[in-house]
Amino acid sequence: MGFFTSVLGIIGFVIGIPIGLILGFFVLIYSQPTHQEYPPARPLVETSISVLLDLLPEIPLWMKNPDYERVDWFNKFISYMWPYLDNAVCGIIRSSAQLIFADFVGTFCIESIEFENLSLGPLPPTVHGVKFYETNEKELLFEPSIKWAGNPNIVLVLKVLSLRIRVQLVDLQFFAIVRVALKPLLPTFPCFGMVVVSLMEKPHVDFGLKVLGGDVMSIPGLYRYVQETIKRQVSSMYHWPQVLEIPILDASTASVKKPVGLLHVNIIRARNLLKKDLLGTSDPYVKLSLTGEKLPAKKTTIKKRNLNPEWNEHFKLIVKDPKSQVLQLEVFDWDKVGGHDRLGMQLIPLQKINPGEKKAFNLDLIKNSNVVMDSGDKKKRGRLELDLRYVPFREESLKSRNKSQDEYQRKESRDEKSSEDDDFLSQAGLLSVAVQSAKDVEGKKKHSNPYAVVLFRGEKKKTKMLKKTRDPRWNEEFQFTLEEPPVKESIRVEVMSKGTGFHFRSKEELGHVDINLGDVVDNGRINQKYHLINSRNGIIHIEIRWTTS
Repeated sequence: MGFFTSVLGIIGFVIGIPIGLILGFFVLIYSQPTHQEYPPARPLVETSISVLLDLLPEIPLWMKNPDYERVDWFNKFISYMWPYLDNAVCGIIRSSAQLIFADFVGTFCIESIEFENLSLGPLPPTVHGVKFYETNEKELLFEPSIKWAGNPNIVLVLKVLSLRIRVQLVDLQFFAIVRVALKPLLPTFPCFGMVVVSLMEKPHVDFGLKVLGGDVMSIPGLYRYVQETIKRQVSSMYHWPQVLEIPILDASTASVKKPVGLLHVNIIRARNLLKKDLLGTSDPYVKLSLTGEKLPAKKTTIKKRNLNPEWNEHFKLIVKDPKSQVLQLEVFDWDKVGGHDRLGMQLIPLQKINPGEKKAFNLDLIKNSNVVMDSGDKKKRGRLELDLRYVPFREESLKSRNKSQDEYQRKESRDEKSSEDDDFLSQAGLLSVAVQSAKDVEGKKKHSNPYAVVLFRGEKKKTKMLKKTRDPRWNEEFQFTLEEPPVKESIRVEVMSKGTGFHFRSKEELGHVDINLGDVVDNGRINQKYHLINSRNGIIHIEIRWTTS
């Protein structure tokens, strides 16, 4: 029976396999497919929230907020550069940590502290989006969203009473939105003076800490306490408006010298000047300027045929560096034909003048500023009398904005001359007008070579002309020294254009704006963009400052 069963099994196997293959072949060839069609594609906006979260567990910031932009190219750059950045950053951490470790060595029985391993790991941080801000200041402001889930290998060894304690940092995570400002923007490479960093919200910091091989963060309550402590400490130092300033350029290179005060010069008289004319007289005048300034020199009136002239003329000079600048005084003999003869000169360093103090000078005129060459000249060239007073600018406006404007216009007469001087100096100040840029300026004529004209109290000052542009950037500043605050006055800025080349074309006004200076005096500074009058879409960016002495 057993033999018969085995024979039947073999025969069934031999016959069944060929029959099964033949039947399967015919079924595969002649049967019709009955599979279900794929569902039609639909936009993401029509997808349910649950399905969308399954497809995208973590939606990128540039998708959730249209103000943020993708920076895949930057992440790829960081990825390629990360091995080198890792070594560079770790080197900085080692050098900085040595000074900190040195303060703890010798205390709490600590004999030494050193890094056994220091590496940030193979995973670089990623920027999930960047938001840029347009401001009126000379700065570049942006906010990157940074996320870093790294696996650093940081092992610190503490030697306490000859016992080596290994502390290891593992599974570090850091999420934060950082505000970065590159300012001030400068014409010197890399074109900004410093990097200012601040956090816009409390950062998320998570990590594991192993001591002697055990994870101390698993202790109940310790993990949350450490998390909150780190967030609180970091926020107190760098949460906006607290900032971290990282200087890039040297202060002397990065600093753009701004006016810090006014030098009031009163040219009183001169005595016993040289005779340069054929009739035994001279026609003297005084030319005065500060070193390091590109502004034109100030001049007194010309006193015809007078060797002992009386001027009593007052001038105001803008001071930018009282420690290094020098007042240069030159007395000339005016001639109708040819160059004017210099009768003598003298130099006064501003560091000799105490701020706010009125100081009188009675100077012997010399031939030139070269001491070696002038020592051989024994000729007496006369004397020059003058008064100087250096008055630094205040940090705030002349008056608070709550005071009446009538106080600016009030100027009472006084009997004593010193009181008149004090009242005069208290109201004097400097009006600085910075024409930054314009946008969408266009005229009826084909040419568009814009330049700006600043009109104030009969004075006209122009920026450089930029060819073939509708969005010019001038970044030029003009200054006006005033005897009193311009409370009820206005200043006009016009944008003009003129043709270039061989063909003459008339000038064309592309627009203008009138700015009330009362707001400038009240606030000390305005920095705004104005719509140009008589222009379709033109906008001009102007900054005006009022500083008082």
